[in-house]
Amino acid sequence: MGTAPQGGSVKTGKMPEGEKTRQCKQEAEQQHKEDEQEGLIEFYGSYQELFQFFCSNTTIHGAIRLVCSKKNKMKTAFWSVLFFLTFGLMYWQFGILYREYFSYPVNLNLNLNSDRLTFPAVTLCTLNPYRYSAIRKKLDELDQITHQTLLDLYDYNMSLARSDWSTVSTRKRTSRSLLHHVQRHPLRRQKRDNLVSFPENSPSVDKNDWKIGFILCSENNKDCFHQVYSSGVDAVREWYSFHYINILAQVPDAKALDESDFENFIYACRFNEATCDKANYTHFHHPLYGNCYTFNDNSSSLWTSSLPGINNGLSLVVRTEQNDFIPLLSTVTGARVMVHDQNEPAFMDDGGFNVRPGIETSISMRKEMTVRLGGSYSDCTEDGSDVPVQNLYSSRYTEQVCIRSCFQLNMVNRCSCAYYFYPLPAGAEYCDYTKHVAWGYCYYKLLAEFKADVLGCFHKCRKPCKMTEYQLSAGYSRWPSAVSEDWVFYMLSQQNKYNITSKRNGVAKVNIFFEEWNYKTNGESPAFTVVTLLSQLGNQWSLWFGSSVLSVMELAELILDFIAITFILSFRWFRSWKRHSSPAPPPNSHNNAAFQDEASGLSAPHRFTVEAVVTMLPSYNSLEPHGPSRDGEVGHE
Repeated sequence: MGTAPQGGSVKTGKMPEGEKTRQCKQEAEQQHKEDEQEGLIEFYGSYQELFQFFCSNTTIHGAIRLVCSKKNKMKTAFWSVLFFLTFGLMYWQFGILYREYFSYPVNLNLNLNSDRLTFPAVTLCTLNPYRYSAIRKKLDELDQITHQTLLDLYDYNMSLARSDWSTVSTRKRTSRSLLHHVQRHPLRRQKRDNLVSFPENSPSVDKNDWKIGFILCSENNKDCFHQVYSSGVDAVREWYSFHYINILAQVPDAKALDESDFENFIYACRFNEATCDKANYTHFHHPLYGNCYTFNDNSSSLWTSSLPGINNGLSLVVRTEQNDFIPLLSTVTGARVMVHDQNEPAFMDDGGFNVRPGIETSISMRKEMTVRLGGSYSDCTEDGSDVPVQNLYSSRYTEQVCIRSCFQLNMVNRCSCAYYFYPLPAGAEYCDYTKHVAWGYCYYKLLAEFKADVLGCFHKCRKPCKMTEYQLSAGYSRWPSAVSEDWVFYMLSQQNKYNITSKRNGVAKVNIFFEEWNYKTNGESPAFTVVTLLSQLGNQWSLWFGSSVLSVMELAELILDFIAITFILSFRWFRSWKRHSSPAPPPNSHNNAAFQDEASGLSAPHRFTVEAVVTMLPSYNSLEPHGPSRDGEVGHE
């Protein structure tokens, strides 16, 4: 019989051994199921467990070697270095691809098109600044002053060389106003080594050591600008042009200079074997090139070329004799022609070329269109609305239109007047030294800054995204020939009252035509699109790791898990630090909940899902020693 323990007795029912074994198995299976069951969101207990799981299950090549070789530290180190080195090289290639993508490269596409072509606009100028009646008197006065200046500087008497040039003007007395301003800006000769002026007819000066120019001073004469030329011809023309512009600016109405004499300049005009009429041209006046006529500039009825070749273009017979001209302003004979697109101004200084007298000039054209990508791919503009320069021309935007408008606006802002060669801004007036005494000084100073791009016009003005150009090639031949000139001049005299004395230098012929129907289009297309970028990134990923898009998702999952574990561990550390930094509780006040919190803080489980496992204590009978019982029974294990 067993002896009951002191302090009381416990009386329990006896459980059969089979029932007890079956109950223990059920409890073990239930505990195993609870351990195997996964939560909705679970994270790893440590970084080591996270990376070990990733390397064992990822589809990225080489990662499994970090786990398989963990017992060999040398292999583990080798594969770790190789793995991360490969990652570095791959992302270095990624950086190169991204840099190339964000540089927005383009491909140049060349297309040849064949179609009926719209004939371009053609501008033809007389190269003969005319003595318009509105300014004839002042021009005669300027010629008289120039005659005396050339006589003083060069001992050249213009009246002896051209006695019929100004029979009246040389005898007239100049007005005080014009003479005063000319004397303020006199033409002087200067030493080459310095800018010291010498008096006229100085015997101590070697004429071969001269530089000719004129001085422009500010309004208070404190600062002067020396405009000097090594060529006396250039100096005289520039000095004369300066005073000529002031005379033109004094004309209140620009229409007073509109003296068109089309029939006296254009003897014959044909397009596609059909005669031109007044509806096919427009007229404007150029200060230096005289009367100018633009053909095919009417957008409502544009010419089209049905066939290429010299017989299917524009053919002109023009008069090149200079009658009643200004010899100090124009030193060449002939005509000036320019081919340009419709709705574009004719800048004769930039794209024009001269036609020689007595010569037939045949100009063949090839059309070429350029279409650029806008936005991030190039610094071009669609219509100039995004360019910070006001368009002063009544035409569409071009780069030259913008540059000239930029200079004119700076001219008005700096000099308080506008340059006569460019359009007049609203509220401004043209420069005239009777009103703006020092505008010449301001203009030449501003022009020097403009050429050095101090004004920023060349940076502000961008190229248009779409533009049309014409590539020209010219051929020359004598016209009319020696055997045909008699009947040609006779017919011209009968039809056009051709009565000039120098027949050979009095006329010229111009043919302008398309060389072929084909025209070239230069277009741009993106060289690196989003599809191309993804393809290149996939190629690099496959090269270095031989994996797919799902492998990239695995790597993204690893990064997210790493961030989540870092956040959770940081939060647990913060709670533990806060608990230990709080005041200690009084003795014998620990309750069951505090004990559980302390126990959970001492040992970190593998999973952050905390589950309570209740294990039943053994029954009282199981604590009794084995042997004969009090009732005489034998205990069995």
